Amino acid sequence: MRKLYHFNGGVHPPTHKEQSTQSPIVQAGLPSRLVVPLHQHAGNCAKPAVKVGDRVLKGQLFGMPEGSVSSAVHSPTSGTVTAIDMQVVAHPSGLPDLCITLTPDGLDEWIPRVKTDYLTTTPEELRKLLKLAGVVGLGGAVFPSDLKLRPGKKKVKTLVLNGAECEPFITCDDMLMRERADEIVQGAEMLRHMLDADEVLIGIEDNKPEAIAAMQLAVSASSYRKLEVVAVPTIYPGGGAKQLIRVLTGIEVAAGMRSTDLGVQCFNVATAYSAHRAIAHGEPLISRIITVAGNVQHAQNFEALIGTPVHELVALAGTKTGTTAYIMGGPMMGVQLPSDKVTVTKATNCIIASSPALFPPPPPELPCIRCTRCVEVCPAELQPQDLYWFSKSRNFGKAQEFNLFDCIECGACSYVCPSNIPLVQYYRFAKSEIWANEREKDSADIARERHEFHLLRIEREKQEKAEKLALKEKAARAAKEAATKSQAEGSNSDTTTIEALRAQVREIARPETEVPKE
Repeated sequence: MRKLYHFNGGVHPPTHKEQSTQSPIVQAGLPSRLVVPLHQHAGNCAKPAVKVGDRVLKGQLFGMPEGSVSSAVHSPTSGTVTAIDMQVVAHPSGLPDLCITLTPDGLDEWIPRVKTDYLTTTPEELRKLLKLAGVVGLGGAVFPSDLKLRPGKKKVKTLVLNGAECEPFITCDDMLMRERADEIVQGAEMLRHMLDADEVLIGIEDNKPEAIAAMQLAVSASSYRKLEVVAVPTIYPGGGAKQLIRVLTGIEVAAGMRSTDLGVQCFNVATAYSAHRAIAHGEPLISRIITVAGNVQHAQNFEALIGTPVHELVALAGTKTGTTAYIMGGPMMGVQLPSDKVTVTKATNCIIASSPALFPPPPPELPCIRCTRCVEVCPAELQPQDLYWFSKSRNFGKAQEFNLFDCIECGACSYVCPSNIPLVQYYRFAKSEIWANEREKDSADIARERHEFHLLRIEREKQEKAEKLALKEKAARAAKEAATKSQAEGSNSDTTTIEALRAQVREIARPETEVPKE
């Protein structure tokens, strides 16, 4: 039995998971149209690789990665590109982003798919393959997976596969592990091969016995022996990467450090599955498992194409009256969508149809009573009440001194607050203000540098002009002096010549009989 460790804090909110695990994963099918954002991953937006009017095939490249931190985007099915424009995307800001609209032709015709033997392929080539296949972290961060597989300063000894799925309502990873455990394990072996890790630990919360059993069976059939399924205690936010690493290995990933600095790397189980599909089957990431729950008739999991409109996906679960909003993610860390007309992305693991009966309006916010309950449950071991005061008073410098950016925004503090203070909203506000100030400072620094360079250029041009003028004046003086000297030398030469001629004339004119006087 592997020894397990504990992290600070945590809460036990109602899970609401049983409703969506009563039936298997269902294929969502083709929607009426697909709107695929080109920026659905951490880093730079992908660059369009098609144009309006093109007929594309399923899996064809829609967007090329731009820069080192980026990922590819692909066509979810075959059809015609009808628009490339700015559209509102699945983001709480409600701001538009560059998207490609595809009208399906119903044929679902694939591009030629090339299978790759990972054992005979170098890790570098496999990383490039994953980047071009658009494989990103499907646990929520959507960080390009190829970057997490690059060799670091320290050897990665332990690969952690995250199957904890601690957020209420979300069951997409649970159902994926139940139904496709073999492919997840094969994907884990591929990731381990690229990292050259010594062991693989698959952490699953103990409230998922079916998933644990399925994964253990798949692991027993694997040829790699140092692969272990570990049941971890059910507690929120036990699915956080740092928290799961702590529970499984005892390693504390300190602020400002990466787990790879300590010899550990963590991937979501759905990411491992996507890596397997990309390498073993030549399929880019064009779909994912999404939980649809909340105010619907039949909560369940769907395998939906990236770009599927939210309202069409929710309709498959049976819409009900009273829905007032849609939440992407869980109730603790999820974000409210600007509209049900936006489309699902690689980051969409759950859609919750919200209603007043399910999520009543929050009670009025009361003054902080300094009860320190938020401190007790904070998994990052912060001082949430201090961060609240500093954020509210806009004392952002102090908030940073109290490690504001170590907050993972799990919402545990808000959950237990007896004063009903939306603490995480204050932290998000403070972070956004700090980022905005930094952007303004960067812009001001750039503007100042440009202004200083402009002044320097003007001064340099003045100096160069003065130097040229001085050289010109010096040359003029030198020419004048040379001319004067030449004239003087010419005048002296003429006088000497005349005197010589006169002397010669006198010599010639003297009589021959003249005798010089003694």
